[in-house]
Amino acid sequence: MGRHDRIGPGHPCVAVIIAAKNAAASIGEAVRSALAEPETAEVVVIDDGSTDATAQVARAADDGSGRLRVVGQANTGPAQARNRAVAMSKAPVWCVLDADDRFVSGRLARLLREGGADWDLLADAIRFVHPDDGYEELRPVGPLPRDLGFVEFVEGNTPRRVRRQRELGFLQPLMRRAFCDAAGLCYRPELRLGEDYALYAEALAAGARFRCVDAVGYLATVTPGSLSQHHRAEDFLALKAFDRALLATAVLDPPGRRAVRRHMGLMRLKAEYLRVVAALEQGRPLQALARGLAGPQLAGFLFNHLYRARISRALKRLLPRKGVAAPAPAAP
Repeated sequence: MGRHDRIGPGHPCVAVIIAAKNAAASIGEAVRSALAEPETAEVVVIDDGSTDATAQVARAADDGSGRLRVVGQANTGPAQARNRAVAMSKAPVWCVLDADDRFVSGRLARLLREGGADWDLLADAIRFVHPDDGYEELRPVGPLPRDLGFVEFVEGNTPRRVRRQRELGFLQPLMRRAFCDAAGLCYRPELRLGEDYALYAEALAAGARFRCVDAVGYLATVTPGSLSQHHRAEDFLALKAFDRALLATAVLDPPGRRAVRRHMGLMRLKAEYLRVVAALEQGRPLQALARGLAGPQLAGFLFNHLYRARISRALKRLLPRKGVAAPAPAAP
């Protein structure tokens, strides 16, 4: 057994994958947080066509242990960049760290200690941080389940108006390379949004054991965006197409198929929502009104999301203190 083959606390067994574009302001802290973990066997940074000093800042964060590789390439998008980094790495476990995020100290040891041995994906909780004003968005609601099944995962990515819930597609689990290779898993390059959801859904459909540890180990930076949060209607339609393909190719029981169909319906509504938002931002209120009144389900969805977004912004202005959370509108 090689030095990096044993999986457990204190053993360097995890490859940390970072895909970065124009992340010079944050990638140094991300790299340092990964290298600070004794369980990190290697950190692979793919500089995905940056026009700033992302690669130089990443290299400057090296601790001299020989575990860091920084590779530049023409821009391909995060899915392809992650796939390349996974293919370049060798450790028996890998995980993603976004270039503007960071690990809580001791994250990997706690996951490997508390997760046990019988898992293919192993995740912990995420805390969302607004870097400009120190505001922490305590988005998760309720504890993480010990073991996460397909239906629970898909429904955890299908928010409902009647109850607040944790969106499970945000999780950043450790993943066993052997399982991923055997199942042929990789990030789908056609997805600009929800590539994590797609990967985890395919893993669970292939029989993955998805274990969770109910402790915060990952700090995710929330970048302020426009009303549409930089997503396009086409992004949600691409996710809808993924769901349709999953229904056609995966062996799912009736509850699983119903869960995927509900997710498909939500993707359609979000695409329509963004079309209404685009019409409003482009000064075409009549077109926005016509789209918004196209059906009662869409009208209700629009009212709920626009109203919640307005309330959330107002509360954040009133309560910008670190550790005080305003209710966040469900994406988009």
